Amino acid sequence: MFISLLQKRRSIRRFLDQPVEKGKVDLLVEAALRAPSSRGFNPWQFVVVDDRPMLEKLAVAKEHGSSFLKDAPLGIVVCADSQKSDVWVEDASIAAIIIQLAAESLGLGSCWIQIRQRPHSKDRTAQEYVAGLLRLPPGVMVEAMVAVGYPAETKAPHPKEKLLWLQAHAGVFGAPYPKP
Repeated sequence: MFISLLQKRRSIRRFLDQPVEKGKVDLLVEAALRAPSSRGFNPWQFVVVDDRPMLEKLAVAKEHGSSFLKDAPLGIVVCADSQKSDVWVEDASIAAIIIQLAAESLGLGSCWIQIRQRPHSKDRTAQEYVAGLLRLPPGVMVEAMVAVGYPAETKAPHPKEKLLWLQAHAGVFGAPYPKP
């Protein structure tokens, strides 16, 4: 069941104008809170946004690649306390993909929006912009935002034969992994 979930999950950037039910939002948050983290430090923080004006502001968090958030019924901002763990980036990234897989399992579409190390403008980082909007305390860093909603587009799974099998190695780097 998990493999079929991975096989069909695609980044969805167009959403129906339909709210995500509270029960499903609760399950997404629960999934995020169950994400593994290094040494069990759980440095992540999640800001769940369903307010249309705030989603529109978050949709301009960076110069490129976030505008579709304005049309999503839900955004989950994945943050982490950088003082709590030296691997907060990895922990927050794991939580973000857990959210995306949970969304897929619930019949929802999602798309990752990178915030860390992205510019908002010439003079401001996306981190500074989002932190200001959401009133994040110092040290709480934004890894990404995940747009979530009912898909208004259908994408076929990536064909197995198109996967980058040459990037898998058998035993040592450079030894080809045999295609199944």
